[in-house]
Amino acid sequence: MMNARLSIEADPDAYTAMVGLEKYLNQSTLPKATLELVKLRASQMNGCGFCVDMHSHDAKAAGETDERLFSVVTWREAPFFTSAEQAALALTEEATRLGPEGVSDEVWNEACRHYDDRTLVALVTAIATINAWNRFGVTFRSVAGSHRTAD
Repeated sequence: MMNARLSIEADPDAYTAMVGLEKYLNQSTLPKATLELVKLRASQMNGCGFCVDMHSHDAKAAGETDERLFSVVTWREAPFFTSAEQAALALTEEATRLGPEGVSDEVWNEACRHYDDRTLVALVTAIATINAWNRFGVTFRSVAGSHRTAD
C-alpha cells in the first residue's frame, strides 16, 4: 500500500489558494457535469489515483451515470457524450499533455463552437486547476479514498 508523503493542507495558504479556484469554478458558467468529466479525464491521464477516485465519486453523487463514468477514458469511442462534452474532453487532453504546438486550432475551434468566451475561460481554468491538483496528488502520493475515510 502506498503511503502519503505530505498534504497540501500542511500549508493552509496554498490550500486556500487552490480552493479559491474551485469556488470560482463551482460558480462559473461551465456545466457541472462537464467540470467533473474534465477533472476525471485529466486525472486519469496524469495517473492521480486520489483525484480519479474523488471525482468519480463526486460525479456519481451529482447524478452522473456509471455508463458515462466507465467510458470517460474511451470517450471518443463511446456514444454517451454530447458534442460539447467531447469538445471539452478533447481540449482537456491537449491542454493536459501540451505538445510542441500547444493546443491545436482544430481542438480550440471546436471548443469555441460550443462555449462562449466566459465559459471557455472557466473550462481552461478547470483544466489548469485539476492539473495542478494532480501534481500535488502524484508528488505527495495522496492515497485514493483517503478523503472519504478521513471524516
